[in-house]
Amino acid sequence: MDGLVIKPKWADMILSGIKTWEIRGSKTHKRGTIGIIKSGSGLVYGTAELVGCVPLTMYIWDKCKDKHHVSYADIDYKTPYAWVMHNPIIYPEPIPYKHPQGAVIWVRMPKAVYQGGGKGERTD
Repeated sequence: MDGLVIKPKWADMILSGIKTWEIRGSKTHKRGTIGIIKSGSGLVYGTAELVGCVPLTMYIWDKCKDKHHVSYADIDYKTPYAWVMHNPIIYPEPIPYKHPQGAVIWVRMPKAVYQGGGKGERTD
């Protein structure tokens, strides 16, 4: 399993089920369960299912504000993409991991981290 590094505010919103789209400047072909890591923490706070990737236009952006909670004016990406998340699970206790030097978006999770996923609390 891979872990996605996200700013704490947005990670909390994804894990609580409030934010179902993570906005990024590139598309992803990854699908399945991913760890949710709050940037700078060295901890995995839970998991979510990454189920899709949608290129965003201004038209789609305005119709889907409830999915991403970000103003279009705050996005610096030439072409923004929505990474679609479902079924968040919050771990009762965050799980530490060793953050590899240079990892900015994805981190490969050791088996011990994702085996803890079954102990989480569903938020959907």
